[in-house]
Amino acid sequence: MRKAACLYVKTVDSFNRGLGKVIMWGVFVMAGILLWSSISKTFFNPSLWTLEVAQFAMVGYYVLGGPYSIQMGSNVRMDLFYAEWSLKKKAWFDAFTVFLLLFYLGVLIHGALGSLAYSLGYFGKQPLMFFVDLIFAFVTGGPDAASEVTGYIERSPTAWRPYLWPVKLVMLTGFFLMLLQSVSELLKDIARIQGEDV
Repeated sequence: MRKAACLYVKTVDSFNRGLGKVIMWGVFVMAGILLWSSISKTFFNPSLWTLEVAQFAMVGYYVLGGPYSIQMGSNVRMDLFYAEWSLKKKAWFDAFTVFLLLFYLGVLIHGALGSLAYSLGYFGKQPLMFFVDLIFAFVTGGPDAASEVTGYIERSPTAWRPYLWPVKLVMLTGFFLMLLQSVSELLKDIARIQGEDV
């Protein structure tokens, strides 16, 4: 395998492995939030924020843990035939099916970009240009100039009314990291097909 591909695989794998090992502790964060929700509803005034923060934590846990799950091969798979195949046959099958995953992740990223732009007040058809303008305004004029580019910031319709752009940014980041990890898996499959070790 060429040096650039090896460097890509090692960089993406090590980053996603480190992130995954941190994110896996998020289950305890969610449990703590839901425990506080139960305690506050039983003994005190119910907290307005607990269920929504638990949902946001679940999004982060699931989406940011996705790249590590892909790397470890712990995602759901139909092993009826796959388990009995040789490593080379598995690599051929995985190299073919990863293109479906890449297409799906591309659609998710496109939707997440539009949703993030919408949450920042952009209602047009070109979210990429909106982000270019937003970054340019922030770099040249700071936060005040960037706030002029954004419109009405989307908030949750609940009583607590948190801003929604942070969770949408987490989703976009997670989808992008899954895309990078999928390309890494494709490169590993190609190496296995060629009889090389990654």
